[in-house]
Amino acid sequence: MSSLEPKIDPPAPGGSCPGATHEHGHALPILHEIRHALERLLAGGESTCIDLHSMPFGPGDLERLTAVLGSGEVQARVEALGPTLIRETAIPGVWLVDYRSLEDQRLSYQIEIAAIPEILRPRPEDLAESLGVLEARLAESGLDATPNASPPSS
Repeated sequence: MSSLEPKIDPPAPGGSCPGATHEHGHALPILHEIRHALERLLAGGESTCIDLHSMPFGPGDLERLTAVLGSGEVQARVEALGPTLIRETAIPGVWLVDYRSLEDQRLSYQIEIAAIPEILRPRPEDLAESLGVLEARLAESGLDATPNASPPSS
């Protein structure tokens, strides 16, 4: 394995009972659901969101799931009504999205199967305003934003 390959995180250590696996078998069905979602993403671009926060995980299930998914190279943090942490897994197109309150309480924990997590995409109305915002900032900076502006003379 080269140093550039994503790593698969080892499972979390067992709990207080020596030899206990603390796995209740909920990780495997979710991994199969992720596989089917990846097939849909590849075939037609369909994104899927799996809400982990509402899953009836037993002790060790979430740790097993995240260990199999591993860690990728991309992480992002969005500050909007509390922090949202986005982490790429070792599987391209599979993201862990952790929504937190201002008090750092978990509000939602999701797996998104998508090229880019929805929270990182600009809203269409924001995107529609982007050209005007850039032109206003260029004008405020003293630079000319009009396309017919003559290039600076040398």
